[in-house]
Amino acid sequence: MERLLIVGVNTRPVAEAAYKLGFEVYSVSYYCPRDFYSYHERRCILEQKPLKSSGRFHEEFKPSYLKILAEDFLDEVDKIIVLSGGSPEDFPSQKILGNKKTRKIEDKYSLYKRLRGKFKVPETYKLDDIKEACEIQEQEPGKRFLIKPLIGSGGFGVSPISDYGGKLEGPFILQEFIEGLHLSASVLSTGKDVMTILTSRQLIDTNIRGWEDNLIYSGNIVPAPYPEIKKVGEDVIRGLSLLGSNGVDMVLSSNGLYVIEVNPRIQGTFECAQLSLGINMLSAHIKACEGELVKEPSRKKYTVKRIVYAPYRCQVGDLNLPRVYDIPCSGSIIEAGEPVVTLLDSHENLNTVLGNIKGSFEDVMGRLKIVD
Repeated sequence: MERLLIVGVNTRPVAEAAYKLGFEVYSVSYYCPRDFYSYHERRCILEQKPLKSSGRFHEEFKPSYLKILAEDFLDEVDKIIVLSGGSPEDFPSQKILGNKKTRKIEDKYSLYKRLRGKFKVPETYKLDDIKEACEIQEQEPGKRFLIKPLIGSGGFGVSPISDYGGKLEGPFILQEFIEGLHLSASVLSTGKDVMTILTSRQLIDTNIRGWEDNLIYSGNIVPAPYPEIKKVGEDVIRGLSLLGSNGVDMVLSSNGLYVIEVNPRIQGTFECAQLSLGINMLSAHIKACEGELVKEPSRKKYTVKRIVYAPYRCQVGDLNLPRVYDIPCSGSIIEAGEPVVTLLDSHENLNTVLGNIKGSFEDVMGRLKIVD
C-alpha cells in the first residue's frame, strides 16, 4: 500500500478520495473537521474545543506551519499532494504528484506578464504605494480597479480601490475590474495533452462580516453552460505547461472572456467534479501526472457547493446534518466572517439542488447561537 501525504488548508475531500483508492493517508492541514475519518495519521493546526474560540484563519495561519508539521512524515511517505495553502517548493520534488513549482503562477503579476498578449487579461499594475493606485484610478475614470494581494486565494483582500480600508504590507497589484460572470474551468493535463473535465460558475459574496466589499469565493454551481471557457482553459494550461488537475478562473463580460487567475493544483471544485461526473478526481489527477488522460465522463449532474460563513460571533450546535461537510466541534465558537461548514448536493434537476442547499443553509443557521 502506497503512503500518500496530503498537505493544505483543508485536506478532507482529497484524503477521502485517496482512502477510497487504497492509499495509506497522511494528512497535514489547518482545519480539523469532525467528519474527517479517512486517514492513517493526521496533524492539524486548529484544535477546536467547546466554549473555545476557533480564532481567525488569516491571523493564525502561515504556509510554513504546514511544512513544519509535515517534516516527520516526509521520509515515511511515497508521494505528496499539495493543496491550497501549501507550497510544493517546501517538499521533496521527486515525491510531488502535480506541479513541482507554482510560485510564478501564484504571483498574480508574474502570471499577468506571461498571459498578456496571448489571452484577454485585465489591465494590471504591480505597486508599492496606495497613492500610486489612487493616481491611476484618477487618470482612468472610465475604469474600475481592484486592490489585490500579490499572492493569495479565495478573494480575501480583493476589494474595489474605492472601498479599500486595509493595511498593505509589501507590493500589491492594482487590477482592472471586469464586470461579468465569474467562471472556472478544471483542466487535466499530462504536460502535453489537456482536457477540460469540468466547468463551473463561481459564487462570489461581497457581504462577509469583516470582509465587506471583498470578492469572497463562496462556492460553485456546476456545470456551467458556457462552452467558450473550455478551450480558453485548455489553451492557458497548455501554454503554462502545467501538470495534473489545474483551474483557470475567468470572467465572461460583454467584451469577451478574460483570464483572471490560474490555480496550479487541485481546486475547490474537487467534490463538485466527483458528484457531477461520478468519478474519483484524485485518480484522474494522478493518471494525468503519469501521462494519461481519463476518458471524458458523459454523466453530468448538477452540483452546488456553498461555503457558509459565520454572520456573527457564534457558538455552533450539532451540525451533523445531511449535505453538511467540514463540520466543526459542537459547542466551539466561530468568529464572525470565518467559515462554518461546506454545503454540497447533486441532482439531475438544478432547482432541486438549489432548494436542498437553501434548506440546509437554513438548518445550519438555526443551530448557530449568538455569543458576545
